[in-house]
Amino acid sequence: MEVIVRRDKEAATDLVARLVVKQVMDDPTSVLGLATGRTMEAVYDRLVDIDAKEGVDFSHVSTFNLDEYVGLAPEDENSYRSYMNKYLFDRVNINKANTYIPNGIAEDLEEECRMYEAKIRAAGGIDFQLLGIGSSGHIGFNEPLSALLSLTRVKALNPETIEQNSPLFPSPEMMPRRAITMGVDTIIKSRRAVLLATGESKAEIIAKAVEGPLTSIVTASALQLHKHCTIVVDEDAAKLLKMRDYYDWVFNNEPEWEDFR
Repeated sequence: MEVIVRRDKEAATDLVARLVVKQVMDDPTSVLGLATGRTMEAVYDRLVDIDAKEGVDFSHVSTFNLDEYVGLAPEDENSYRSYMNKYLFDRVNINKANTYIPNGIAEDLEEECRMYEAKIRAAGGIDFQLLGIGSSGHIGFNEPLSALLSLTRVKALNPETIEQNSPLFPSPEMMPRRAITMGVDTIIKSRRAVLLATGESKAEIIAKAVEGPLTSIVTASALQLHKHCTIVVDEDAAKLLKMRDYYDWVFNNEPEWEDFR
C-alpha cells in the first residue's frame, strides 16, 4: 500500500484523475472499476476537463461500477446508472454498451450478482479500481463485518451510510435500505486500486484503514492485502496518519511518481 498526501482537495483529485488517464493511455482497452458519491464527482469533472484539453480516448474502455441501490431502475434519477451518465458517460466518448452497473430491479437479485461476477471474469478482471471510503469504512457498500472473501451480493446498508446518503434523495424515506455491491474479494482482485479521500471528516477512518489492524469492522483495511493499492488524501484527511514522513519520502523518491511530483 502506498499513501500520497497532496496539499488540498483539488491537488488530490487531480492526481487521481491523472492516474486514470495514464491507465487509459497505457492500455486503451482497460477495464475500469468505477465508484460514485460526492468525492467522485470532482474526479469525473477533472477527467472531463483533461479530456477536453488533451484528448483521452475512452471508446475501447470497459467499466464496472461498484454498486447500485436495490429497487431503483436505471432511469431513476437517484440510481448510479443515472449518476454515471450525468457525471461521466454522457461527457466522454465511451461506448455505453461497455459500461456495466448492477441491475437494482432484477427479478432474481442473487442471479444478478452471480452474472455480474461472471461478466467481470469474462472481461479479464478489473485493471484499475477507483474507490472512495465511507465514514463507516466501507468500500463499495461493503458495510462493517462484510466477509473479506465476499463476492458481489446484496447488502443491508448501515444506519450510518443511510444517514450519510439520504440527503441526496428528495426525502430521507426514499433512500433504499439495500444495495448490490461488489464484494471485498472482488475489489482486492483488481490489478490496481486507487482510493481517494479528502476532508477532515475522513481523517479518523483513513487512519484506521491504513495504519490500523486488518479487520472486517473496517472493510477498507482489507486494501492492506492488495498487491498494488494507492491511497490519495489531502492534508485534512491525513491529519491522523502516524507515518506521514515516510509516505512523503516514498512519493518524493520512488521513480514511479516522478511524472506526478
